[in-house]
Amino acid sequence: MVVEKKLHLGVLYEARKSLDKEEISDTEKDEILKLLDILTLALEKHTPENLEGETQFLSENLISSQALLTLAKHQADEIEALKILSLNLTSSLDLPTVLNAVVKEALRLVKDTRIVHIFLYANKKLNFGASLDSEGLRNHVYSKPRKNGLTATVANKGKPFFVGDIKKHSIYKNSPADWSGSIIGIPLKVGKKIVGVMNLSRHKTGKFSKVDLRMLDMLAGQAAVAISNASLHQMISRKAHTDTVTGLANRRALDKRLDSEINTSRRNNTFFAVVMMDLDGFKNVNDTYGHQVGDLVLRAVFNVISIGIRSSDFIARYGGDELTLILAQSNLKSAKLVTDKIQENLAKFSYKAPDGSPIKMSISGGIAIYPRHGRTGAELLR
Repeated sequence: MVVEKKLHLGVLYEARKSLDKEEISDTEKDEILKLLDILTLALEKHTPENLEGETQFLSENLISSQALLTLAKHQADEIEALKILSLNLTSSLDLPTVLNAVVKEALRLVKDTRIVHIFLYANKKLNFGASLDSEGLRNHVYSKPRKNGLTATVANKGKPFFVGDIKKHSIYKNSPADWSGSIIGIPLKVGKKIVGVMNLSRHKTGKFSKVDLRMLDMLAGQAAVAISNASLHQMISRKAHTDTVTGLANRRALDKRLDSEINTSRRNNTFFAVVMMDLDGFKNVNDTYGHQVGDLVLRAVFNVISIGIRSSDFIARYGGDELTLILAQSNLKSAKLVTDKIQENLAKFSYKAPDGSPIKMSISGGIAIYPRHGRTGAELLR
């Protein structure tokens, strides 16, 4: 009995010594110790002559075998994770959708994660992209990147930055008292170009495991490419829907917005106003001073007309000197108040021509109310 107890304790002691040197999770350690318990029970029935030598030999070989099994399991998990990542991050070119998919995958891949943040990086500026915490709260901005903080450091140097204990690290010297745990910042890079920074924080302190770091590196690479593609698509889409002269939405964007507004109004049984306007005497400006000056006048006039437009409203260049305004949930009376204000602002407007002469502009227009004056975009515009 004493010998058997010595064997049992000896194996467990040697195993724990070896396990302490391995960078594996607590869950994996528990699994190995369970295997050791099974092995020692078997050894009680067959006791070798050299107990001390055998205990060390058996424990090291068991751990070595388990390590190989664990490695194989992690590799299989990584292949599966890579497949899921590829599907999730390439299924959309919508930037917000891609960002939300990245933070969701990061939370899934790395256990004990408290919050995942992504900040987009362009023109040496960091802007909030997305976030997700362990409670499911999405896109909450907890704090903006500090000039010399972790996020800015990662963006500027292009290298991961790890903090094992937030309360003890100098970079968090003046942080709020309730900030604790560990955090890692990872650059999202396409080649040498940094497109963003992803931060993962945990409640517990200490290092991230080698497995977690491999997963994060894999995720960062996939995420960077997906974000870059989505950003490029967004830029091209924006240009395709923007008038190059005025910077306003163009006819294509107008048609799309009209359809959307009609669907919303039909679904909610509400109404909205469409205002068509054109500039009086604009042809004379082009004939007198040329199209280059005409474009500058057009841009200045449209900027004046845009003053006071609500964020829920929509303004677009219909073509030439024509402008279209969509006023959400507006009737004829409220639309008339808006157009009166536009005319009032334009009456104060004056553009100095190359010869020093003042150029004054006025507008003519009409108002249509959905569904009273039309049930389609074409009917309302006509």
